[in-house]
Amino acid sequence: MINFNGNIGQEDNILTLNRAFLYGDGIFETVKIVNGKILFLEDHYFRLMASMRVVRMMIPMDFTMEYFEEQILNLVNQLNIASSARARITVFRNDGGLYLPKSNDISFLINAISLGNKAYSLNTNEYEVDLYKDFYVTKQLLSSLKTTNKMINITGSIYANENDLANCILLNDSKNVVEALQGNIFMVTGNKLITPPVSEGALNGIMRKQILALAKKVEGIEVVEEIISPFDLQKADELFLTNVIMGIQPITKYRKKEFTTNLAHLLVQKLNESISEN
Repeated sequence: MINFNGNIGQEDNILTLNRAFLYGDGIFETVKIVNGKILFLEDHYFRLMASMRVVRMMIPMDFTMEYFEEQILNLVNQLNIASSARARITVFRNDGGLYLPKSNDISFLINAISLGNKAYSLNTNEYEVDLYKDFYVTKQLLSSLKTTNKMINITGSIYANENDLANCILLNDSKNVVEALQGNIFMVTGNKLITPPVSEGALNGIMRKQILALAKKVEGIEVVEEIISPFDLQKADELFLTNVIMGIQPITKYRKKEFTTNLAHLLVQKLNESISEN
């Protein structure tokens, strides 16, 4: 028997044994579907496989990229939202054990919702950010994975909401810039585009990878992965965030500094062009 919200009853609540719920023993991918196609399919699949290996989950023999794709598309087609949708696949270790699992076998759960726009667009409305310094990201491999332990993102989002901020920037244990609450961060200074390396604790973002590749083709732009300090942000010409669902989100204000959006505009255009070509 269990006590659920003050009511004692039979132990039929699936969460009582689910390891993702009990211990954060899960990883996930969030994908965007446009016209029945998963964008950046290979990148998502191989990141998921790499993450499962890092956390020592057993990868089933039939868990191929084709199977991954089929399972997601089956759901969005059933929901009749395949023209433009967001889907999340969460992979978690099967029930059993405490910190030490009884098995490394996995199960997965996919959920999906419709999205309004197929193409990526640039939201240039006011988007103010600040630093979140209550907790810090550790510089380790686990920080680069999308696990179901996102407490720093949750508490940071609450802090942002309480302070009328659109987002917050996370720091690592060396007090350097890592990423934002919902995506990777890029900084433009002169003709240089900079993003923190994954070794600083940054998420190994799928859109981050696309933007790095696209920016390297822009004439006159030097693209580097290097450490960014909070002080560097106030000297920047442009700041923007990236993730697969929103694409690119310009930061318009950090503390008293306001920023341009020139490269962000260009990269969104190139991003949409690259998708339409594939």
